[in-house]
Amino acid sequence: MPVSLPLFEQGRHLLSVDQFDRGTLRRLFDLADAVDPIARRRGVCTVLDGAMLGSLFFEPSTRTRLSFESAFLRLGGEVTTTTGFTFSSMAKGESIADTARVVSGYSDVLVVRHPDEGSVAQFAAASVVPVVNAGDGAGEHPSQALLDVYTLERELTERGKTIDSCVLAILGDLRYGRTVHSLMKLMSLHDKVEFRLFAPPGLELPDEFARPVVERGHTVTLCDTVVDAVAGADAVYATRVQRERMTEELSRSISGLPATDTGLAPGSRPAPDLLNRAILTEADNLDIVIMHPLPRDSRPGSFDLSSDVDDLPGLAIFHQTDNGLKVRMAIFLTALGVSVEAVELTTKQRPWKATLRE
Repeated sequence: MPVSLPLFEQGRHLLSVDQFDRGTLRRLFDLADAVDPIARRRGVCTVLDGAMLGSLFFEPSTRTRLSFESAFLRLGGEVTTTTGFTFSSMAKGESIADTARVVSGYSDVLVVRHPDEGSVAQFAAASVVPVVNAGDGAGEHPSQALLDVYTLERELTERGKTIDSCVLAILGDLRYGRTVHSLMKLMSLHDKVEFRLFAPPGLELPDEFARPVVERGHTVTLCDTVVDAVAGADAVYATRVQRERMTEELSRSISGLPATDTGLAPGSRPAPDLLNRAILTEADNLDIVIMHPLPRDSRPGSFDLSSDVDDLPGLAIFHQTDNGLKVRMAIFLTALGVSVEAVELTTKQRPWKATLRE
């Protein structure tokens, strides 16, 4: 682990999944389990009463921004937020360092998303409070990887399996998909994981992310079709094509991807999607755990996860979003040094009914 990135604990920035070992990961997941009743709104917590979150999103986001802000609010804190460059002083030429120093003076913790790789580390260098990386370009997305591994662990446990020795198929944009980069790093803390990769031409996983995984004793297999990747796998992680991060030429080539290259075995009926029911049927694996970081692109020809898998028993994409709330609550509690005992002491029964949530 780089010296500049210590293990994630009280008062620390969270910039990379490199800040976790297996013990640190277990403690965060145990904390996420402990706040489950609050995340489900079965209790009302005020443990962060008086604390302020600075939410800085300079790139479009729905789930990540609202999840972080909801997590802080459900712990009793307050939120100030800005979205996009247009509504920030960066539109006037202010530097990342000046923005970070100013806004951190108003806050107890910052959550930052920015389109440039390495930019969140620059925020952290100038901030006087902990900074959480909510995505920096094609770099990392540590909280997404944490909620993904947390979800995968729970899904596999329900099936009598573990992440150790599991087979995970990863499909789609592996070059620009920062969720994939962080996920593989974090899963490599476990033992003997087999990663099966499928990507369209030009979107293959860079060697800089594959090499460390192999060096830790895991298997990385490049597959010619999606069927090859998902057949016999325990779980599949599909990602959308990150068109906003690629050149116009590459984006056009992906848009023109022949239907015969979208995953079915040679001679089978072409598939319009990256992953759909027909492909899983071809692979004889309709019970596989299905994951996706969202958003998925539902437009025709988007080459993403089809909605025709939504009624399959292994669909876990909405479990991921629900679990993200708990994991991000645990991140805030860790950064601010709040114990489970303090959470329990400041939680009371909710005074209203929420029958649909039950």
